[in-house]
Amino acid sequence: MSSAVSGERVTIYDVAQAARVSTATASKALNDTGRVSLETRDRIKRVARELGFRPNSLARSLTRKRSFSVGLLTNDTYGRFTLPLMAGISEGLIDHGVSVFLCAIGDNPDLARIHVDAMLDKQVDGIIATGKRIDKPLPVDLTHLSVPVVYALTAGPSDGVTLVPDDRQGAGAAVRHLLAQGRRHIVHVTGPCEFDVVHERARACTQALAEAGAATEAKVLFGSWSEHWGHQAVEALWSGADKPDGIFCGNDQIARGVVDALRERGVSVPGDVSVVGFDNWEIVAKETRPPLTTVDMNLKELGRQAGLALVRLVNGEAVETGVWKLPCSLIVRSS
Repeated sequence: MSSAVSGERVTIYDVAQAARVSTATASKALNDTGRVSLETRDRIKRVARELGFRPNSLARSLTRKRSFSVGLLTNDTYGRFTLPLMAGISEGLIDHGVSVFLCAIGDNPDLARIHVDAMLDKQVDGIIATGKRIDKPLPVDLTHLSVPVVYALTAGPSDGVTLVPDDRQGAGAAVRHLLAQGRRHIVHVTGPCEFDVVHERARACTQALAEAGAATEAKVLFGSWSEHWGHQAVEALWSGADKPDGIFCGNDQIARGVVDALRERGVSVPGDVSVVGFDNWEIVAKETRPPLTTVDMNLKELGRQAGLALVRLVNGEAVETGVWKLPCSLIVRSS
């Protein structure tokens, strides 16, 4: 058996496969936990050395502590935001035998309580609470549980650890990109005004325009998070004389509606009007014609950081409380 030759990181799955045992058995052997015979434990450790396996010390100490599991609680029924978050959490922890299981609660407090109780019964090492907007908490109180909790893309308590995308930074990057394309009459078409992120991004638009020497605040049109609203917004804008040459949209669905509506009017994108979306929901952004330039909230990385923060809490390490704002990225395509 040879140590790593491909240059790729050796995972616990590789060790388990080579040693012909389950991932859980490999994890127990490598972490000196659980009921594994001395012969099997020694064999697994020998295989791990030969393959060049190097466990992450944080996650390794997590597996030594409790149950090899982390609960993910969400009210994002469709998984639009939760699934990429979960992918990031799993990527950070699964190589070391720590599993993540998802419970969807909708907006039902009774269902939420049932799932939280089930997680505690399973002796999860901790819980990550996530949702579909940063200004509303989940419909269950998680502040006095026996295990640590990290909040991601949902509102958390002031003394908790909460991770969210930096919406202002992402929106500013979008507007500055439009300005760099020579656009000077920029409109922001966004979602419902009751969302905090809507106002955060609108403020970022105004700030970016002011920094570029604009004399007025950004024009903002509030509506729904839908393609239909994108069509309606273009209809309203093109009914007047002062038409924009750049449109920054609050999400990719709105942007797709805007692009389609412009094409129907014979307006070239990006020849006449440049359009930028938000979210980088690839099933929408890549399939728009032309493909959308958009802001990626980097939810997978946000999930990975949430998982690592939870590991540190489980280990009793000091973790900075409050809101952590993680940077967004501008994904440049053709719009």
